[in-house]
Amino acid sequence: MEWSFQPAEKLAAALHAGEVTSAELTDEAIARIERDDKVINAICVPDFDRARAAARDADQARARGEDRPLLGIPVTVKESYDIAGLPTTWGMPQHRGYVPAEDAVQVARLKAAGAVVLGKTNVPLGLQDIQTFNEIYGTTHNPWNHDRTAGGSSGGSAAALASGFCALSIGSDLAGSLRTPAHFCGIYAHKPTLGLAATRGMVAPPAPALPVDLDLAVVGPMARTARDLTLLLDVMAGPDPLTHGKAHNVTLPPPRHERLGDFRVLVLDEHPLVPTGSAVRAGVNRVADALSDAGARVERQTPLLPDLAEAATLYMQLLVSGSVARFPIDAYEQLQTRAAGLNADDRSLDATRLRAMVLSHRDWLEVNNRRELHRHGWRQLFAEFDAVVCPITPTPAFGHDHHPNPLERRIDIDGAAYPYFDQLVWAGLATMPGLPATAIPAGQSPEGLPVGVQLIGPMFEDRTPLRLAELLEQKIGGFQAPRQDVLPTLGGLLTA
Repeated sequence: MEWSFQPAEKLAAALHAGEVTSAELTDEAIARIERDDKVINAICVPDFDRARAAARDADQARARGEDRPLLGIPVTVKESYDIAGLPTTWGMPQHRGYVPAEDAVQVARLKAAGAVVLGKTNVPLGLQDIQTFNEIYGTTHNPWNHDRTAGGSSGGSAAALASGFCALSIGSDLAGSLRTPAHFCGIYAHKPTLGLAATRGMVAPPAPALPVDLDLAVVGPMARTARDLTLLLDVMAGPDPLTHGKAHNVTLPPPRHERLGDFRVLVLDEHPLVPTGSAVRAGVNRVADALSDAGARVERQTPLLPDLAEAATLYMQLLVSGSVARFPIDAYEQLQTRAAGLNADDRSLDATRLRAMVLSHRDWLEVNNRRELHRHGWRQLFAEFDAVVCPITPTPAFGHDHHPNPLERRIDIDGAAYPYFDQLVWAGLATMPGLPATAIPAGQSPEGLPVGVQLIGPMFEDRTPLRLAELLEQKIGGFQAPRQDVLPTLGGLLTA
């Protein structure tokens, strides 16, 4: 039997029953990577020798009667996580030789759970793109169409899962970096509630791996089924043992409902600042129809919804001000001059981003206060609804665009061009207030590209959108392996 596209849950059952060994699973995964990854370019740092040794150890542990959550299951890890003995570069050439001595806390948790780490997956430069390419490791291609991006910044992990290279992967999300690649590649991902999973060791080189509470950014699981997301989140969840972990344990509440028909869902497919493309709108409606058919309460509008335009503005202010905080002084002064030259009436997202680059601490505190008001608004909304269904980006995967200045790139939405980073408004809807969001497949575009949507849930009630994802998977289907016979290669030829 070929195991490459089987869910981790099924692999765990097969390992437990003695139907397959971890060594066999690992060898099959490595063989597939060596055969197919020359074109996809998802695995940027292979670690096959240590993976085979870990697989042998897992088989011996199982023979002794051990049974850990991920014992013997092949996984990959986003390049941005520290793994002792492997480079951590974040795609930045100046850090090509940086090799940490310690595992990130999440890598340590994977290994403690018995996972077999096959290697690291590719990322964009500094993790700061919606695509995945960098000077060190090159470009990761979408397994559904090699002329399209796999998304970013966890694009390598999404492409690896869609290609059958691993059963699970871990990524991170600040601007949709888990959800967008999942949407583009047709897999599942979960952005946890802010602070639910410790992030130590997921830090740009050569900064020390400190137990810092990050703003906006989270780490989270990626998989080919919704149930596998829960399996991996249970391994990842919990505070850092160096800080909050000394006093707190995590006990997530159960999902609010176990039947699809019991859910109360708000469906959104329009944003005041950027249109939703027809293919993505169709995916949202496909999910909405499935919910209605199952008897769920589905609403399209509510006065409880926080203002979407203000939410996008607050998100851009928080995102951009944090991203440029360490810019050199001369660059900062240039940004101040450019921001001062803006028309006072210019309220576009481009203008918002530029002003955010030079936000004062006083102004940041005011933005943060506005965020708290939005969080309270979401608490009120989730007293009436269990989840929100909405887009992740306005379009399916777009063509590779390596223009050196992202601010000059454009995203095509049904034939009209929009600023490249405007597509982040949907990802920011959950990120700005720190809410959990599960990305699920929701069919395909007319071009045959995957289309995903996100299920946003109440803070620290991650199991509610995850359970809804499981039920929708049963209703509308889930991951489908890309058809290898129709994928164009880099030269435009057909692959076998």
